[in-house]
Amino acid sequence: MKTYGITAIRNVGLFGHQGSGKTSLAEALLYTAGAIDRMGRVDDGTATCDFDPEEQKRRISINCAIAPVEWHGTKINLVDVPGYLDFQGEARSAMYVVEAAILVTPAQTDPEVGFDIAWDLAAARKLPRAIFVNKMDRENADYAQIVQTLRQRYGNGVAPLQLPIGSAESFRGVIDLIEMKAFLGAGKTVECVDIPAEYMAEAQKFRDLLVESAAEGDDELMMKYLDGEELTHDDVVRGLHEGIDAARVFPVLCGSALKDIGMTDLLDIIVHEFPNPVEVGTLHGVNPQTGNEEVREATDTSPLAALVFKTLADPFLGTLSYFRVMSGVLKSGATVLNATTGKEERIGQLYYARGKTQEATAEVHAGDIGVTAKLTDTHTGDTLCDPGRPIALDRMDFGEPVFEQAIVAKTKVDEDKMGPALQRVAMSDPAFRYYRDPETGQTVIAGAGETHLAIVVERMRKFGANVEVVDRKVPYRETITQKAEGQGRHKKQTGGRGQFGDCHIRMEPNRGGGIVFVDEIVGGAIPRQYIPAVEKGIRQAAETGILAGYPVVDFKVTCYDGSYHEVDSSEAAFIMAGIIAFNNVASKAGPVLLEPILNVEVQIPEGMLGDVMSDLTGKRGRILGTEALGNGKVLLKATVPQAEMLRYAIDLRSITRGRGTFRTSMSHYEEVPAHLAQNIIANHKKEREAGDHHH
Repeated sequence: MKTYGITAIRNVGLFGHQGSGKTSLAEALLYTAGAIDRMGRVDDGTATCDFDPEEQKRRISINCAIAPVEWHGTKINLVDVPGYLDFQGEARSAMYVVEAAILVTPAQTDPEVGFDIAWDLAAARKLPRAIFVNKMDRENADYAQIVQTLRQRYGNGVAPLQLPIGSAESFRGVIDLIEMKAFLGAGKTVECVDIPAEYMAEAQKFRDLLVESAAEGDDELMMKYLDGEELTHDDVVRGLHEGIDAARVFPVLCGSALKDIGMTDLLDIIVHEFPNPVEVGTLHGVNPQTGNEEVREATDTSPLAALVFKTLADPFLGTLSYFRVMSGVLKSGATVLNATTGKEERIGQLYYARGKTQEATAEVHAGDIGVTAKLTDTHTGDTLCDPGRPIALDRMDFGEPVFEQAIVAKTKVDEDKMGPALQRVAMSDPAFRYYRDPETGQTVIAGAGETHLAIVVERMRKFGANVEVVDRKVPYRETITQKAEGQGRHKKQTGGRGQFGDCHIRMEPNRGGGIVFVDEIVGGAIPRQYIPAVEKGIRQAAETGILAGYPVVDFKVTCYDGSYHEVDSSEAAFIMAGIIAFNNVASKAGPVLLEPILNVEVQIPEGMLGDVMSDLTGKRGRILGTEALGNGKVLLKATVPQAEMLRYAIDLRSITRGRGTFRTSMSHYEEVPAHLAQNIIANHKKEREAGDHHH
């Protein structure tokens, strides 16, 4: 592939809800532009951009894939972005390396949540965007309805540039509303004809919408339009061009990726209307050594700055780092500084990637996207730069994980490999986290949803660690509710020296005050040096619980009497006496199970409030209140037991069809209702018996 100057490069992301046909669209654009000689299919696992075995197995995209095409002297780097909600992290990182977004939606339904999320992410970065209405060749295609919905949702800047000719089986071309001509046929063989008479009235109606949108692009044109003056052809073209550039006008095109209809127009729009990397302006970053702001022009002659936006860890190929050169030129063999870690990296062979195929190149220029292997210490989101002119670009935001599961290794060998495998996966997937929960001792993996974590487990297997997913344990605690007293006496007579320790204790609740030990021994009933041993025994016994093996918290214990033996008493004997005393007394002090209660904040569209509230109430939640956020959204605050929230990410997604988000934080502990406590205690007993059985 020849080298293109920065003004002849377009970096464009394909975004949208899962199943809207983004990967098929990339395939059709590759084919139309002559980059591939036959069209692969997602369903056959032959699509260029779905090359991971997991993608082929599940028929969904998991990774961003790069697919460059050449069209009219311009290189277009298509970034095919997964639409599945579990892989939003990929959509977030892609937004940092494209100058424009094409949002894909099928012609059969209103744009779904994946479309909205991508729209909001693109809007936050002020990216120009176009909308492609796909699958016009399928049943129930309704282009007019989608244009109407989009204008209601996103305003009059939504500009239909095209009208379909026919739909479903009879879909055979499009009408260009700027030139008012019809284009019939598929692929590159498209013929330009006059608009068929039966479409004239509708074309005129849609052209009026287009003119209104064009006026939105330029204040002068807006005045002219509002004064009722006719906008000329040139006015419309200028208004659209400026409006698209300023992300105020959003052209709508239509077609069919599978039938290869509408592709040439889409390629033309990308080349003629979308900005090149220079037009986006200067780059801002920070000098990691001084903390001062750094500015870079997006040119080949500026010092190097490249952003790593994707890392693929492959057991065979090693680590592949996908990067976008923001300024300067990256050359094979160069030594660069990783501004994020402060370490230097040597760049090996550079490639242009197209799906899984790679084409070697000696250098990658400003504005272009490339890939290199075997960087030792560079992760997604890092900046590679000229060691003499360091710059760290903004950190990417991948959102917080919402779904957690626990994992256990299947064998001892797997256990040894689990840590390194988790590290490798986390390195390539910043939307994934893992940690060891000190309360339950479990290894917890956290991500965006069940599919995300299923793929994490699959990837760990590739790195030699076979793990299985187990239920997340809830860190219950125990406490007492009444006052009780009693004795702990430890006496053992074996040959030689015996063991003797004896203490009397009183226990009482100390809600919220932790464990308090009071020494009320008088007259040396227990010698001074053994009193700490009694406390140690009590604290040790409290760790293992009374009812179900959970730590006992918030009690006051007073040691008020005891006895000892001149020869047989020892520290160890009094520790045992403390343990026995605790077990005797705590079980009489009205022990109860406590559970962690979480603060939960849920953001949802207003219309879904009722369903979400009743779901949380059914989870033993207490609704604290709601607050309007504007934009038709509402914030719901509640407290809910942690035990009921383990699968909430999945429940909320299904109730709100993916439109709800939530976050939780620890609030406090409270008593578990008796009927639930019985089950927990019974399960603990069963587990213990099973454990004893194994030993």
